[in-house]
Amino acid sequence: MADIIREAIERKQERLLRRPEVLHRCGISNSTLHRLINAGTFPAPIQLGPRAVAWVESGITEWIEQRIEASRAVEGQ
Repeated sequence: MADIIREAIERKQERLLRRPEVLHRCGISNSTLHRLINAGTFPAPIQLGPRAVAWVESGITEWIEQRIEASRAVEGQ
């Protein structure tokens, strides 16, 4: 039961990030963003409306953490 409650709380704390914030947080350009999404190496956006998309913050944070880990693994070799 505690897991269900914890998951519900975590879901309510999720934020949706629009493109400018995603680009800023990841330090990439718009064209790189599209290239990574098309390659399947970046979280896909969710559709908010006919012309609006956003990304789930936890997915972006996880992608950044994976890039940091990958970079440190290469440095440690």
